[in-house]
Order: sequence, then C-alpha cells, then structure tokens
Amino acid sequence: MELRQLSTFIQVAQLKSFSRAAESLGYSQSAVTVQIRQLEEELDTRLFDRIGKHISLTARGVQFLEHAYDVLQEVNKARLSVSDTGELHGRLHIGTIESLCFSKLPAALHAYWQRHPKVVVHVTTGEPKFLIERMERGELDLIYILDEPRYSNNWNKLMEQKERVVFVTSASLGAELEGIPELTAEDLLDRPFYLTERDTNYRRVLDRFLAARNRSLTPFLECSDTSFLIRILENNRGVSLLPWYAVEQSVGQGKLSLIQVADFHVTLYRQIFSHKEKWCSREMDEFVRTVQELEAL
Repeated sequence: MELRQLSTFIQVAQLKSFSRAAESLGYSQSAVTVQIRQLEEELDTRLFDRIGKHISLTARGVQFLEHAYDVLQEVNKARLSVSDTGELHGRLHIGTIESLCFSKLPAALHAYWQRHPKVVVHVTTGEPKFLIERMERGELDLIYILDEPRYSNNWNKLMEQKERVVFVTSASLGAELEGIPELTAEDLLDRPFYLTERDTNYRRVLDRFLAARNRSLTPFLECSDTSFLIRILENNRGVSLLPWYAVEQSVGQGKLSLIQVADFHVTLYRQIFSHKEKWCSREMDEFVRTVQELEAL
C-alpha cells in the first residue's frame, strides 16, 4: 500500500469522481483507476460502488476512509516535524467573495508573498454557498467569506471579525441627505438602488429587513462585482448597501458619502474556514496568521 494510493482514494471519495480526482491530482484518469483497483486488490474488498457514471463509497469504503485520513495526517505531522523551519514551497487554494478579493486580499497576499515567495497561490471567487460547497468537496484549502456567523461540525473556524454593512451614496446626494433628521431605510426607497444579486449575504439582510415591514425593493442595477457598483455609485445619485471595508477608501477620499440611517444597523462577520478533514498545512496556517496580523494593525 502506497501513500499516493491513499491520497488518490481520499480525493476520489471527496469529489465522487475519478475524472475530477485525476484532474485535481494531475494524473490521467486511467492512472487513478489503476491505483484504486490495486488498493482494492490489496485490501481484498471493494471500496467504491460504480453504477453508470456515478460512484459512491461502499460500507467498507466509508470505514477505510477514516483510517486513510488518520494515516495521511500522521505522515504530514512527521514531515512537518522535520521541516518547520524550512521555506514554504507548497500550494494554497483560497476561496473568497468578490468584495474581499478586491478590498482585503491584495494586502494579505502581498504580505504573504513577501514571507513565502515560493508558495503558489490560487484564488477562486464566488458567493459563500458556492465556496462552502467546494470546501466540502475538498477543492479549496480555505474559504474567506463575509456572512452571518456560520457553524458546522465539519468545519474549523480559523478567524471571525465583525464588519459593518452600510448605506452609501455619491458625495452630492450625501450632502443633501445629511439635512434630513431621523432618516430611515424606507426614506431611501424612492432612490435608484445599485445592489448585489438577490440572496447574496448583505442583500439578503436588506430584503429580510424590508419584508418585515411589508416593503420590498426592485433595484435599478444588480451586479456581483462590488468594485463596479462603487464606480457607478460615485457618479450617480443612487444608493447601495455594501460592507464598510469595501467603501472605506472611497468615503475617505470624498467620492462616496456614508448615509446615517436611524433604524438599520447590521453587522456581518468576515470568517475564515477550513474543513476538519483537510490537513491544516503550514501554508494555510501562515495565511491565516498573515490576515490576523494585518487586522491588528
């Protein structure tokens, strides 16, 4: 039994696909098939049921998966025990949402690169649901998201940081709205709204808030690209709801104005997760440490 066979077995089990496991590992599909067949022959048992194009673990496959995780984790611990002072040179696949990708990730990755220039970093963007699904399938090492507090027995929460979600507008409209006492969220509904798509994190919070008051909102523009929304907002007399970290620079430069709304106060959380069955590599640990150090500045 070889370690590469165990790694291949785990990848097939996580992705439920020989072809996707082959792509992830950089093998041909035939090589993956041969490794699994050799493992089954050595163990004298079937690890996967193959029905058409669908595969699933057998009962013995499920049992063996737990032991395979334990073996590889112990091997990784042994490797790390003799290489903790060595230079990092592995890979790191991070999943994050678009607003964090353009607002927070550049500084974090720059600091990370200065310390670990030989690590190869891959970034995938998407909504939290999409990223969580990919983490659950073992396709992402870490996910960095903004959402309401999330918990799962299958995840490790590696960081949690409060983040305000605020109404913003152009500087010209902001100057006019400052003169309105006790401005409410409903007072803004006659303005054109530029928002992220329905059911995304902070958009979902706004829709629930309005629904509780028997109100709804049809935005003029919906777009997943937060940086595009900000550029549009700077030159139009519309309104948006965005995380503070995304608009802080534009507000500080006088390009956008923060709208003080009396009845709407929302806090979400920037959170970093890994899957509990994913061995936490030094590359992962160092990224989390880098983000936390930047937060402390």
